[in-house]
Order: sequence, then C-alpha cells, then structure tokens
Amino acid sequence: MAITVELGGTPFNPGAYVGPFTNAHPGLGGVCTFVGEVRGEGGVEALELTHYAPMTLPGMEALAARAVDRFGLMGLLMIHRTGVMRPGEPIVLVSACAHHRRAAIDAVDFCMDHLKSQSWFWKREKRADGWHWIEPRQEDHSDLARWSEEIIEV
Repeated sequence: MAITVELGGTPFNPGAYVGPFTNAHPGLGGVCTFVGEVRGEGGVEALELTHYAPMTLPGMEALAARAVDRFGLMGLLMIHRTGVMRPGEPIVLVSACAHHRRAAIDAVDFCMDHLKSQSWFWKREKRADGWHWIEPRQEDHSDLARWSEEIIEV
C-alpha cells in the first residue's frame, strides 16, 4: 500500500502522475482518478488558494490514510495546488487503486468531499469587479455528511 500526497504552488500535469501511479500497483482491479480544474464560467479570470501550512499537508496525509484504511486501497495519490491559477489549470488530483472498482471510486469521492468542505484552504475568485471569497456550498456539506464521518484532524 502506497500513499503519495503533494502540495505545491506550481502547475502540474495530471497524466505525469497517474500513469506511474497505476503502473506501481500491478494486480489492481480498478483505478479511479478525479482531476479538478479552475472553471472559467461566470467571468472567473483566476482562482487563488491559500492555506495554513502547519495543518495543510498533515491534514491531507491524515485524510489519505483514512481513505486507504476505510476502503482497503492498494494505493492513493493526492496532489493539490495552491497559489493563483487560471481557468483550465488543474487544482487537485485524487487517484485511488484497489482490488475492486467500487472501493477506488468511493475513496476518490470521499477524499474530494472532505477537500471541498472540510479542508485547510481558503479560496477566492477574481472577476472583472475584483476578488471574491468562496465558501463551501450547502451541497458540499451535504456530500460530506453522507459519509457519517467525524472530522479528519491532524
């Protein structure tokens, strides 16, 4: 079982991570990968993510370990970007491999639900009229609640 968690401030190519991650887990029955990108709709010119460094990487590592344990994964890959990003640029990559597809799919969904509503990031969007802070939506909280999961703490 392998866990890779990275947090960085520069652009990344998801394909450069997913191929080697998949190849490192022979015998997997399923791999699921989610890549989140900056949306340009609504006049969004840029997205900025800032974070609290002493908690972010340890929190992401704790989340990854919880997902591996909960879903019996063979491996989990989690990459998250910070800083200013433009529409179309990747923000987050979560990939899970398991003996069965459902575990991989659920693990990625679990991780993304936590990252969207219970994370260590602050987000704001730049539009023509300036910067606007972005809060988790009610749907993000509802998605997290379906896991009946306590808060992942560091």
